[in-house]
Amino acid sequence: MMLRTILPKTLIRQSSSSTSALAYKQLHKHSTKPPLPTLETPTWDANSAVSSIIYETPAPSTQPRKPHVLNCLVQNEPGVLSKISGTLAGRGFNIDSLIVCNTEVKDLSRMTIVLKGQDSVIEQARRQIEDLVPVYAVLNYTNSEMVKRELMLARVSLLGSEYFEDLLLHHHQNATNENEKSLVEKIREQKFHPSNLVPSEVLRLKHEHLNDVTQLAQNFGARVVDISESSCIVELAAKPSRISAFLKLIEPFGVLECIRSGMMALPRTRLKSKHDDIDEDTEGKISDLVDISQLPPG
Repeated sequence: MMLRTILPKTLIRQSSSSTSALAYKQLHKHSTKPPLPTLETPTWDANSAVSSIIYETPAPSTQPRKPHVLNCLVQNEPGVLSKISGTLAGRGFNIDSLIVCNTEVKDLSRMTIVLKGQDSVIEQARRQIEDLVPVYAVLNYTNSEMVKRELMLARVSLLGSEYFEDLLLHHHQNATNENEKSLVEKIREQKFHPSNLVPSEVLRLKHEHLNDVTQLAQNFGARVVDISESSCIVELAAKPSRISAFLKLIEPFGVLECIRSGMMALPRTRLKSKHDDIDEDTEGKISDLVDISQLPPG
């Protein structure tokens, strides 16, 4: 009776501990193969050893560096992010974006990491991350069809590029350099600077710029979430490439601030139709009955 009461408590304690990921990997570990037979070490002279080192050293990899998307399933506990980022930093990777969030499963978090590198180097880094104690698994979504999304918030000026340049040089007002002071004065002396226009003209220009920004945002599926006297905030959730294109087009209005959340990704689920089932079942039967070499071209 004592064993029946103690055993469930120990199982519950182990399932919620920080070594749950390690226990999961040990349970699902593939059966190890028997070791290979060992041979006696051959005797080498200096010339043979040098020749072997020179001719058997692999050449530098010519694989291109491309973006990779890694999805990490980790234990929800303090220090996991520092361990993974430290492993990547130790191999010299610069992380383009990293997102960490809780999932609907208790004690489980999900990380989406985007970094650039060669396929072989990324695979080594993936295996090193997967060997960490609080990591359940690391999936590589690079070569799979994915749904990519990223959130962006941008504060856009409504007073034109002249006022935007004035804001950028606002911190030079108390500067001692005469060149900097003269540059600020030249910008404020421009004909279309808001300080040289009547209030009604400034109001008309603000509404024209707001309409242009709103129309451009709607074409990209974005929306204006806040409007102030001199700027507005635009929100856009789309693919990273689409967000970069939007920022390039909105740049002439004057982007005062911009923040991007980083890419989130989930693989697409393949839909199987009836035609696929027919093709798979009848492909072998048709090839046995009909000689394809005897058919006309086309």
